[in-house]
Amino acid sequence: MEEDVRNVIIIGSGPAGYTAGLYSARALLEPLMFAGYMSGGQLMLTSDIENFPGYPEGIGGPEMMMQLREQAERFGLEVHDKNVERVDLSEIPYKVWVEGVEYRSKSIIICTGAESIWLGVEGEDAQKGRGISTCATCDGAFFRDEEVIVVGGGDSAMEEATFLTRFASKVTIVHRRDVFRASKVMYERAVNHPKIEIKTHRTVKSWLSDDNGLTGAVLEDPRDGSTETMNCSGAFIAIGHKPITKFLENQVETDDSGYILHKRNTMTSIEGVFAAGDVVDTRYRQAITAAGMGCQAAIDAEKWLEDQH
Repeated sequence: MEEDVRNVIIIGSGPAGYTAGLYSARALLEPLMFAGYMSGGQLMLTSDIENFPGYPEGIGGPEMMMQLREQAERFGLEVHDKNVERVDLSEIPYKVWVEGVEYRSKSIIICTGAESIWLGVEGEDAQKGRGISTCATCDGAFFRDEEVIVVGGGDSAMEEATFLTRFASKVTIVHRRDVFRASKVMYERAVNHPKIEIKTHRTVKSWLSDDNGLTGAVLEDPRDGSTETMNCSGAFIAIGHKPITKFLENQVETDDSGYILHKRNTMTSIEGVFAAGDVVDTRYRQAITAAGMGCQAAIDAEKWLEDQH
């Protein structure tokens, strides 16, 4: 067991975690971060970021995460690229277990994010960030005058498809059924758009690519197993996200989908435990909003710690 009781332990990295680390380090709280084995969050899968202020030429996702981390470490953030296995939030100091070692802290900031649900079909891993994305707002502008597909049948899929019509020459929505979970207004907005075509009773069997990236998809009709090949240079998976909260073992209040709920500012249902970024955010899911929330959580934690004395 680590004998020291830390002021702040940050669980998770990405824009929210690194910004929380930067602010809490500058506040001389000597924060300790467990960034995870795959540190950096979902932006590690994004090849180019063009909508984060301050980067007029754009920047690669991994490069931005490296810069955020270096900036926070310069002010004293201690980072370990390890996963948190479990926590005990029943009393202060809170306990955090990492690779069998127990750490204790007066406060915790949770920035574990949410992982996109992928299809898991052949050719997908190789094209993540090279044509296959889970965020049209992030990557849509890279597909000007090109044909793209959106996979999904809910509001997110309809919203992504409608947004993509600003850039793409054609958007095809691929859905495994002919019944849509999307709200009526979102569905009609998509189905009535001249640039959008909807293909029902279709699933993606595999992705096709060459040295330059994605070239198309093999679609399968689940009713009879027949297949067709469809050309596209971009694809957006919109079948949902899954917040990374399993390690909390239901100790923090969440919504029905597992996203952490804020109770007062960025504080969770437990005093001294804060949350920021995509583990909370079901609406925006942007690097800039995650960073902003990480800033808020660090300031809230600092103020809360002051009030305990």
